Amino acid sequence: MKLVSATEMKFRCPTCRKAVERTSDYFPFCSDRCKTTDLGRWAAGEYSIPGENAYIPDDSEGHF
Repeated sequence: MKLVSATEMKFRCPTCRKAVERTSDYFPFCSDRCKTTDLGRWAAGEYSIPGENAYIPDDSEGHF
């Protein structure tokens, strides 16, 4: 198996799958639009990290 350096690797935008250069201003995305779309998906809860939900105490319990 041949090892490939990061500069030789081919990257694809995680949103639209277009080819992306590592030197792109929006890397790993191909554009500001794809970057914003991804952020919106995180904010809407479309992505999640598997596991149990964490307990976050609210201010009324005197933890802050």
